[in-house]
Amino acid sequence: MKGMARWSAMAMVAVFTTGCYHAVIETGATAGTDKLTVPWAHSFVYGLVPPAVVNAAQKCPRGVAKVETQHTFVHGLVAFLTFALYTPMQIDVTCSTGARADDAAATLPAGSDPAAAMQQAVELSKESGKPVLVQF
Repeated sequence: MKGMARWSAMAMVAVFTTGCYHAVIETGATAGTDKLTVPWAHSFVYGLVPPAVVNAAQKCPRGVAKVETQHTFVHGLVAFLTFALYTPMQIDVTCSTGARADDAAATLPAGSDPAAAMQQAVELSKESGKPVLVQF
């Protein structure tokens, strides 16, 4: 019976220390290809002391489309070993293209006439009642 309690306690420790935490915040902007990653953002005391602010303004001049935070297995292991005094996390920031996801878009082949592109954008904007992003 004593051996069974020991194994149960070890199993519970293994289960509670291997969980991963993942949160996603989406702004509604169209995601671009540029990303900013902070693999070891330093927070302390179960995250009560948050990590430093990620300054994405220079990397993402058109704004941010998505922010993801996560505690991986390795982050959880480090937190467990430090009795959660040090609780690191990973922060991923995806830059925006500047357009909103619900904006209409008119994509024209390279070499298209700019006047025709503007006319098509005006017509599409009238139909949808929304701003139109013109891409060449």
